[in-house]
Amino acid sequence: MFQENFNINIDFLKMKSPLLIGVDISSSSVKMVELSLVDKEKGIYRIERYAIEPLPEGTMQDGGIVNLEAVSESMRQGWKRMNAKLKNIALALPSADVITKKIIVPAGQREDDLAFQVENEAGQYIPFALEEVNLDFQITKHLVDSPDEIEVLIAASRKDKVEDRVAAALSAGLKAMIMDVEPYAAQAAFELIKNQLLDDGKDQVIALIDIGATVMSINVLHNGEFVYMRDQPFGGNQLTQEIRNQYNLSLEEAEMAKRSGNLPDNYQTDVLQPFCETLSVEVMRAIQFFFTSTQYGEINYILIAGGCAVIPGLKETIATRTQVSTLVVNPFSSMELSNHIVPKQLNLDAPSLLIACGLAMRSFDPA
Repeated sequence: MFQENFNINIDFLKMKSPLLIGVDISSSSVKMVELSLVDKEKGIYRIERYAIEPLPEGTMQDGGIVNLEAVSESMRQGWKRMNAKLKNIALALPSADVITKKIIVPAGQREDDLAFQVENEAGQYIPFALEEVNLDFQITKHLVDSPDEIEVLIAASRKDKVEDRVAAALSAGLKAMIMDVEPYAAQAAFELIKNQLLDDGKDQVIALIDIGATVMSINVLHNGEFVYMRDQPFGGNQLTQEIRNQYNLSLEEAEMAKRSGNLPDNYQTDVLQPFCETLSVEVMRAIQFFFTSTQYGEINYILIAGGCAVIPGLKETIATRTQVSTLVVNPFSSMELSNHIVPKQLNLDAPSLLIACGLAMRSFDPA
């Protein structure tokens, strides 16, 4: 690892870690998840506790922290609400803030030699001086057709992007042990739900669509590997704005009404249904971009996550519009639940906890 490039004791993509809490800092809230491993041989996990703490409007901008104090306070309140004892956490950066590149290098190198080669390779792809970035790498696979070579994933981000998140954690009394990348955290959580798909999704093209407050992230997987990533500026805030305009409410009142469902009878037909149709059109646009940008011409499954995923009728509207089997993500569906968890509430919150769950899974990565 390039420790000389780090001002903080943290690694991207680090594999070995103590037990930790997964913390997802999104545009509208901080989500925190703690898991435990009940049966290693059978791969049975238990969700011990979780929390979702809202962030004040304007706290985040384009995935970056604008108001560090507000993020730190939400982390502190979430940790307190969870009644957790663990203080080690895993965080993630949005894909837009991270440069990733897969390279092929000779197998069997010492780690120092591999690190030197990766650093030289990274200089070709990173538009910043290496002393300005946090840089790490991970061996992703040995090549079957070429046993003398391995595939290595390089990840790099500007130091200020990493340090802002670490500083927020420190201010909240927590210690960041891992800095991941959001799509890779979601991929880890996907491993928990792939058994819901035909043949565990083998040879299937699967679109994992995370619909947050301001951004819709589209990540397409094929046999466990990403073949496409894209973000589109569309999310649940559009629905809040429509509620605000339709019923002459403040932004805060509109958000509260959306969450509580305390809205007039015409809400379903005049506001919610048109929003679902518009969102479905955005999904169709994303899929068309995928088709025109890759060699793929078919999607077998759409998995929707994020706070919008549980909007009544959205799953059905997307399935009708795209003619693709559509499922709402629940990474906890096969987990045991601790006595801290309210099952009905978890079912509502689960789609928005996908990244936090994937980060919490880093507790159990092999060395």
